[in-house]
Amino acid sequence: MKRRQFVKSVSATGLGLAAAHSPLLVLGGSPAEKVVVAVMGLNGRGTVLGRVFGKTPNAEVAYVCDVDSQVLGKGLASVGEAQGKAPKGLVDFRRALDDKGVDALVIAAPDHWHAPATILALSAGKHVYLEKPCGHNPREGELLVDAQRKAKHLVQMGTQRRSSPRAQEAVQTIREGAIGRAYLARAWYSNRRRSIGRGKPAPVPAGLDYELWQGPAPRTPYHDNVIHYNWHWFRRWGTGEICNNGTHEVDVARWALGVDYPTRVTSVGGRYHFEDDWEFTDTQEAGFEFEGQRAIVWHGLSCNPFPTQNRGRGTIVYGTTGTVVMDQDGYTVYDLENKVVKESIAQAVADPLAPSGDDQLTGLHIANFVEAIRSGVPLTQPIAEGAKSVLLCHLGNIAQWTGRALRTDPESGRILGDDLAMRFWQREYAPGWAPVV
Repeated sequence: MKRRQFVKSVSATGLGLAAAHSPLLVLGGSPAEKVVVAVMGLNGRGTVLGRVFGKTPNAEVAYVCDVDSQVLGKGLASVGEAQGKAPKGLVDFRRALDDKGVDALVIAAPDHWHAPATILALSAGKHVYLEKPCGHNPREGELLVDAQRKAKHLVQMGTQRRSSPRAQEAVQTIREGAIGRAYLARAWYSNRRRSIGRGKPAPVPAGLDYELWQGPAPRTPYHDNVIHYNWHWFRRWGTGEICNNGTHEVDVARWALGVDYPTRVTSVGGRYHFEDDWEFTDTQEAGFEFEGQRAIVWHGLSCNPFPTQNRGRGTIVYGTTGTVVMDQDGYTVYDLENKVVKESIAQAVADPLAPSGDDQLTGLHIANFVEAIRSGVPLTQPIAEGAKSVLLCHLGNIAQWTGRALRTDPESGRILGDDLAMRFWQREYAPGWAPVV
């Protein structure tokens, strides 16, 4: 949909709600000039987000925040170069929340920080752009949805394919019956990650505030194979590949099928490729069954890059009269004779497996967030919708950890009749750090 059509499609009611929610709308409905943001977490994805915000019309990065002084210095220089104006650097992001001139917090810190930081920002009257997954565990997703509704500020989750015109067109094509009744979506991700080895206790590096890095997580001595990326594979801080990258693909699958919460979840897999400290699966097949004879399968290969459909990641949607193959660059529709009946694919301009995720869709997603704050256009991935996809990924982990099928409530996604599985629904926090709504 073209932007002017998109804006016109917003109802008067929707604009009224946005005006009530946004501190930037002035009397008469005219948008303010700029959305001022602070960026939390700069090692990789956060610097990309800072640079994109810095170049986005009507946006400005006032602060960049990181607990590592070296990372902070590099992020300051990179974001300053992109926007032509240097932001201020902070170790503790909470100081940025004290600034009434800041409109939004952008969160690209480790997963264990996502929900607590979002709730702190909402409590401080800020909007939030939150990288996936939206929480470290299922309960945090519930808390985020409650916090957003209470605060009445905007929370956009960073599954940027929701802002892709080609992805929107593909989903609409499926909705219009191009492949008949869509009943199965297969989502996949294949990479060649190396072993993280066996970590050893070590002195905290100079310039790293390890206490603040741990934040809400229970304390543990510093080890030399965790920071800055390998925390993804430790359950104390990370959420595994299914939440790390699977969230993108599973979200597209759920969107395409038009489903919310499952009735049954299964998982097979393990840490097959290496023997090291990695605590999640590197090989996984997770299945999600929904009412109406629909299902999603997640196929994750962290350490074997063999592609599917010549792609390292993507989603296939199967229907009664055809199939759609989708990825970040576009989509192809096939009939049951495997003939192409429709196709829309952009030339690839970024590595789809790059951890920083520097692509054109990020720019579209951020522009949507900025314009939602300024003028009330709908978010393409509000937290109430994004949290549903993240919950599926958490349920995949829980099914794997328990080694059995989970029965779940199709109205809420909560696990039914399994007290052991429900022990994984929430986590233990460091004293004083439990998020409160």
